[in-house]
Amino acid sequence: MYAIVNIAGKQFKVTQDQDIFVPKMEGDTGASVTFDQVLLIDNDGKVKVGAPQVKGAKVSGEILEHV
Repeated sequence: MYAIVNIAGKQFKVTQDQDIFVPKMEGDTGASVTFDQVLLIDNDGKVKVGAPQVKGAKVSGEILEHV
């Protein structure tokens, strides 16, 4: 399973338990973040494409550090 998510105007392909580098975000290290601009979801070949976003879809994560 993966999703294409819009984060700070850039598109990222994300999977579960993946670390990604994104533009600096507001929030402290260890803070939870949720992204609701999910553009596409692929769940084992079952693809949902947003128009422009997939309704009700969210991706959550954690701020690991600011570099």
